[in-house]
Amino acid sequence: MWEDPIIQEIYQIREAHSSRFNNDLQAIYQDLKEQEKKSSRKFVSYAPKLLKDVYSLDKT
Repeated sequence: MWEDPIIQEIYQIREAHSSRFNNDLQAIYQDLKEQEKKSSRKFVSYAPKLLKDVYSLDKT
């Protein structure tokens, strides 16, 4: 099976970053948030798109 070298590089970077924090998700999250704060980039969060409630439709 063909392997994408870019995806493989992402996996390696992710594994190295995770290993720095002993795979502790809370520590990884905190580190990523610190990196966001130090970055000069603008980060945007959008509100989640809600699904229509299909059960609220009249079934007459």
